[in-house]
Amino acid sequence: MSKDQDAALLEDCKRGDRKALDSLVRRYERQVFNAAYRMLGNREEAADVSQTVFLKAFEHLDRYDPRHKFFSWIYRIAMNESINQLKRRRPTEPLPESAQSASATPERELEAQRLGEDLQAALMQLQEDYRAVIVLRHFSEHSYRQIGEILDIPEKTVKSRLFSARQRMKDSLEQMGRIAK
Repeated sequence: MSKDQDAALLEDCKRGDRKALDSLVRRYERQVFNAAYRMLGNREEAADVSQTVFLKAFEHLDRYDPRHKFFSWIYRIAMNESINQLKRRRPTEPLPESAQSASATPERELEAQRLGEDLQAALMQLQEDYRAVIVLRHFSEHSYRQIGEILDIPEKTVKSRLFSARQRMKDSLEQMGRIAK
């Protein structure tokens, strides 16, 4: 869907078109949920944040600036809501143990699962500012420019935070024995 299609759907939403609203939610719900999940490390909280993001977005459509991409605006809301949720639950909660399958799994799948858990644990150790740039760059695959738009920071700051965040993730993974020092 292009920026023009988003703009048309947004105009329809402003006129109360429920189908246009549903189309926009379907278009972005997975990306918003994934970003929230990577920020929070908890599926239930990510689902709650996703709902809040769409409610806030559509309650405040009049604040959306159509000169920018809709996904940048909604991702900024998602990042802010995720950070707010993290602040509400301080001190941080440990990540829940992931459910083990009743049947035996191949070694590679188990190792991949463990690596994923270690990566998520390292991600959760990062401060929210660093976690946001990692999530947006590596999990949502946004450009530096897009991340800057979403977080409302200069592109140079995005690059600097990303460098620092990667270094901190590397240090965490070294401490876990995942990578050699």
